[in-house]
Amino acid sequence: MAPSPRRRRNETRCARGPGLRGPQGGGRGPGGKAQSGGKRGRGGDRCEREPGGRDRGGPHLRGRGRGRGRRGRGRRGRRAGQGGSAEGGDGHRQAGRSRRSAGAAGAATAGAAAAAAAGPAAAAAAGGPARGGRPGRGRAGRWRLGRGPVPAPGDLLRPGSGRPRHAAARRGARVAAAAAATPPAARGRPPGRSHGPPARRRPPGPRRPPCLRAAPALLPDVVTLLGFLYASSGENTGIVKKFLRFHNRELEATRRQRIDYPVFTVSLWLYLLHYCKANLCGILYFVDSNEMYGTPSVFLTEEGHLHIQMHLVKGEDLAVKTKFTMPLKEWFRLDISFNGGQIIVTTSIGQDLESYHNQTISFREDFYYNDTAGYFIIGGSRYVAGIEGFFGPLKYYRLHTLHPTQIFNALLEKQLAEQIKSYYERCAQVQEIVSMYTSTVQQGGGRQEACDLQNSYLDLKLRYESPSTCRAFPWEKELKDQHPGLFQALLEMGLWTVPRNQNESVLEIGRRIFEKAVKRLSTVDGLHQISSVVPFLMDSSCCGYHKASYYLAVFYETGLNVPRDQLQGMLYSLVGGQGSERLSSMNLGYKHYQGIDNYPLDWELSYAYYSNIATKTPLDQHTLQGDQAYVETIRLKDDETLKVQTKEDGDVFMWLKHEATRGNAAAQQRLAQMLFWGQQGVAKNPEAAIEWYAKGALETEDPALIYDYAIVLFKGQGVKKNRRLALELMKKAASKGLHQAVNGLGWYYHKFKKNYAKAAKYWLKAEEMGNPDASYNLGVLYLDGIFPGVPERNQTLAGEYFHKAAQGGHIEGTLWCSLYYITGNLETFPRDPEKAVVWAKHVAEKNGYLGHVIRKGLNAYLEGSWHEALLYYVLAAETGIEVSQTNLAHICEERPDLAKRYLGVNCVWRYYNFSVFQIGAPSFAYLKMGDLYYYGHQNQSQDLELSVQMYAQAALDGDSQGFFNLALLIEEGAIIPHHILDFLEIDPTIHSNNISILQELYERCWSQSSEESFSPCSLAWLYLHLRLIWGAVLHSALIYFLGTFLLSVLIAWTVQYFQFVSASGSRPTPARSSSDPPAPTASPAVTPAADASAQDRPTVTNNAEPRE
Repeated sequence: MAPSPRRRRNETRCARGPGLRGPQGGGRGPGGKAQSGGKRGRGGDRCEREPGGRDRGGPHLRGRGRGRGRRGRGRRGRRAGQGGSAEGGDGHRQAGRSRRSAGAAGAATAGAAAAAAAGPAAAAAAGGPARGGRPGRGRAGRWRLGRGPVPAPGDLLRPGSGRPRHAAARRGARVAAAAAATPPAARGRPPGRSHGPPARRRPPGPRRPPCLRAAPALLPDVVTLLGFLYASSGENTGIVKKFLRFHNRELEATRRQRIDYPVFTVSLWLYLLHYCKANLCGILYFVDSNEMYGTPSVFLTEEGHLHIQMHLVKGEDLAVKTKFTMPLKEWFRLDISFNGGQIIVTTSIGQDLESYHNQTISFREDFYYNDTAGYFIIGGSRYVAGIEGFFGPLKYYRLHTLHPTQIFNALLEKQLAEQIKSYYERCAQVQEIVSMYTSTVQQGGGRQEACDLQNSYLDLKLRYESPSTCRAFPWEKELKDQHPGLFQALLEMGLWTVPRNQNESVLEIGRRIFEKAVKRLSTVDGLHQISSVVPFLMDSSCCGYHKASYYLAVFYETGLNVPRDQLQGMLYSLVGGQGSERLSSMNLGYKHYQGIDNYPLDWELSYAYYSNIATKTPLDQHTLQGDQAYVETIRLKDDETLKVQTKEDGDVFMWLKHEATRGNAAAQQRLAQMLFWGQQGVAKNPEAAIEWYAKGALETEDPALIYDYAIVLFKGQGVKKNRRLALELMKKAASKGLHQAVNGLGWYYHKFKKNYAKAAKYWLKAEEMGNPDASYNLGVLYLDGIFPGVPERNQTLAGEYFHKAAQGGHIEGTLWCSLYYITGNLETFPRDPEKAVVWAKHVAEKNGYLGHVIRKGLNAYLEGSWHEALLYYVLAAETGIEVSQTNLAHICEERPDLAKRYLGVNCVWRYYNFSVFQIGAPSFAYLKMGDLYYYGHQNQSQDLELSVQMYAQAALDGDSQGFFNLALLIEEGAIIPHHILDFLEIDPTIHSNNISILQELYERCWSQSSEESFSPCSLAWLYLHLRLIWGAVLHSALIYFLGTFLLSVLIAWTVQYFQFVSASGSRPTPARSSSDPPAPTASPAVTPAADASAQDRPTVTNNAEPRE
């Protein structure tokens, strides 16, 4: 972009950031240029926006602000060229030719007075260019070949990497050398687009009846954006909130009048652990419908200052950096009020709101402010990483400017907030001890130092009875007494083998302490050891190893052999979530999704946690190392499935290995699947799996094995790369009709030949064959505007392909759908936070680390280790995955003594109750809850109405037992509500006739029964009709006696026949014991792109589930 002729020599171009995606994953950043102060109205940093045009053939993005606002630029006679001024603060203005990326906001100038005195040099020295976000993050996705056993992160093929695309992605790539640019105002398109497929259908699950759907509430002036604590991990996920127009006409009229003269106040609580590790970290910012930053946008800088950015009516952007820094490891309230061109920033510390800093900044600019034309983000997003710390209550006054004393925004969770502060204070002490101890041992070369370290070790062993004379360990006895377990653990491990880096060494010590504690929990009486290992888990958590944090959270939330303490449970859940521990984040997401265990119901907050793990799941699945296993739906009540579980020395595995050695292609493929994905009880072993892929491809003509081995050769993992042979094998597999191979050829021509026309040809063919990866890849082509013959981006078609891919089980397609539903920024995807959570939860629950915990519980159950099985199923169940919840309830039914002794909750009730609120809950869970409501359970009272609802839901799922139980209730005199009968689609004309209802229910029970011979349903139906016939003939004595004789004969014959044919018969087996969807076939291979879009598809269809 050529500089404007009027550009001053000390101005700089906008720094490039990860906005619109460019060839290397970059994009337009929120750059800025340094310009010293000067006269009022002329100061600030400016990035000129050139009107329209294209840059080297790339499409441009129109400058926004044209014609917006009735008063526009001429308000109060202000000239369009006037800049902004900062009174008592730092301010600068910038306006890119097209709006800069929301991915890298940044702006800072010297104070107005200082800048006027010092001139351009002082302004240039105020800071460097701020380029936040991560290059390439938030892309529409990465190209995926489909299956392939060996992923490689280096093979990521990013959309738009084939050739230069948008000129906007290249604008502002250089920074003028005339000045060290001050942090530029963050403005423009964030990286990645939230354009996706149309919302054609909702994921399966219970739907809320229209009468129960809440109508849009009348929004007040004060909006609570966040009412509970949010643990921000410093990653690219956050909370998305959206404002609606006021229903009150006067309020809405006022809002519209103030579009060019904003009057509002933001008040939020923060607890910062660190300042931003990138240039900028998100706190609260507005993203409009064009994916541009709007007013307001508040970020945290590397130095701890606030970066506040506004968009101007004239289409430019203005940003200001506060003089003061934010406090660390202190709860403080941040209040920011806007009143036209005046901004007041106040920070107050502690519960008493002791004033910390206050700053007033004034501008002669008209800010553009329309809070309904987009959405707010709290924390991180695709555009910028979030802060590291915790958010507290956040209130937004949409139409008022308030003084801090007029704001009512108390830190509601005071006890929890204080616990968080105390936790990090204690952990700072623990980390200091570990760091000093480790450093001393390493520098001493083991157990010898300048002084006699043996004396120090002896002191520790004697429990510090005499103070150490060695200066290497200068701790007082009081400190040693506070952490006896920590010193004991340090004494027992070889610390000279830990990393030299301080942070890494502390984390490694935490891992070792955790593994030692878990080893004690895995003994025969492991649950009995919990109370003794809790101190070790606390020390491990303080060292930053947050698997220990999750264990502690579960122990306290469920009372697992410790006194149940909801506050401590919340503390460690939040600490683990802040540390990005996968199970902790899923636990928080689940609790907010359901609104249970004293967590408020908040779908946007739930999405923030779930989406964090969902985005990591594809990468985790294709990481060869780590404690991971494939997440399988294996129910402990399913004896047939349990019988085929095996290990490397099990009969099933040995038989498969024998058949594979003999050349059986099916056995080779299944064996490779089990080894690559860690299925069916076999440990994950990708190297051994690759050997079987190679053997099968070279010895058999099986297209799936040929394709798998082609992927191995393309990737070069386990074997030497051989692209020529790989292409030959890929073509051979494609010629045999394998749609994954057809998709793979498209990937080859795109990645290696840069032939988009040929790539699109193969992808279209594979898409017609039903390949979801091809659908996704075609969507990326359309989204990036590089589809052959289509000159521009077509987001509508891209959305259709993404949605089709998601319906086929494509993980990244599903992630994009969830993103579209949470933002609601597309007409084809109306905002639906609940649906967004459902889609993100679906992906997160495929995470391999969760699968590892589930597998450990299953193995313990099969080995008869009840303590260990209960432990791991509790850990898995608290993440919200349904199969672990029902399995845990099953264990508690089998061993009620164990559950009663060690668990502080009603295990059977709690986890069956949790499971029936899951999407796709199994019918037997509804039957169990129906029984519990019917009979009552421990402290739970009887509730016949809820019992009927549970049985009805089981019946609707096709379970014959549900119909049978409903009929028995009617037999006992119960009345089935009419809405339940309508729910079951029973003819309304017979609602008042119990006999007709019984006939209908028994007939459906019989038709749904899986029994081929007589079943209780058929006998009940026969008995009902005999009673009706008998009642009709009682008026005749002759017929009475004759009927009695015949009836006796018939009953005797029926009983004998039933005993003969159905000797082993029992209660009717549900026609469908689980409502889980059938697992589609898949292949053990993964996409050669080996990127975050690859999914767990261990069979040939590239779907998310293995072939059974």
